[in-house]
Amino acid sequence: MNTMKSGWFSEMNDLWPGVALSLQVEEILHSEHSRFQDVLVVKTKSHGKALMLDGVIQCTENDEMSYHEMISYLPLCSHPKPQNVLIVGGGDGGAAREVSKHPDVKQVTLVDIDDRVIEVCRQYLPRLSLGLNNPKVNVSVGDGFEFLRDHRGEFDVIITDSSDPVGPAENLFKQSYYELLKAALKPSGIIASQAGTAWMNMDQVRSTFQHCKAVFPTVAYAVTAVPTYPTGQIGFVLGSLDPQANLTEPVRVFSDEDLDRMSMTYYHDKMHRAAFVLPRFVEKALRGA
Repeated sequence: MNTMKSGWFSEMNDLWPGVALSLQVEEILHSEHSRFQDVLVVKTKSHGKALMLDGVIQCTENDEMSYHEMISYLPLCSHPKPQNVLIVGGGDGGAAREVSKHPDVKQVTLVDIDDRVIEVCRQYLPRLSLGLNNPKVNVSVGDGFEFLRDHRGEFDVIITDSSDPVGPAENLFKQSYYELLKAALKPSGIIASQAGTAWMNMDQVRSTFQHCKAVFPTVAYAVTAVPTYPTGQIGFVLGSLDPQANLTEPVRVFSDEDLDRMSMTYYHDKMHRAAFVLPRFVEKALRGA
């Protein structure tokens, strides 16, 4: 549920009861109900343009880089040579923009179920959707489950850039999905998935971590700061088919000159390591998962 009142958008959701985030809106740029969800783009006073799906903020121009750089480069820099990458979801193009910057990446496939999200973001969010136009990127509209079933053993890295576990994204948080991810990876492949916030959804975080751990021999949970997400933080679960992998230590470290050339604003190797340093209550909850 969301409300638009007196020029403010307020996000309210049962996933974070009793909490609402509000953004002052200067203009509603686009609003529609696609076959799958409500799609809203607004121009905010302080955070640039913002995309909302089913009343939940997906990204704002002001802080989207922390999410998109981290969900992309935590797995990419944990893999020795990530040449072929799949993105499930991510129709706004932000993850595709970041993944395609990596010098080892030769091919990126993006599969999103909602073509309207892709088209709306192309029109209103060019800073994100420029990733969809990169020559390395092939965009496919369809169901991620079906795509994975048809593509086995193909990818070095798979990134699931999904919305929260309601509506069209609900099935992306189940163990059956992680089993499909495993089958679609090459040996020693790595996955990364959006995994919620421990401050409001510890049960969801633990459940997602358990599903990944049941399938992958090496699993880790990382966090990043995104001010316009509930509690200002979002987490990722990472899994590797390599039982000796250390996901907390990047195997590829970029120099400052590399990072500048890649227009990176958030990720670097020290941030990579720090992302896996968790509060004690999260460590204890996941230790028993």
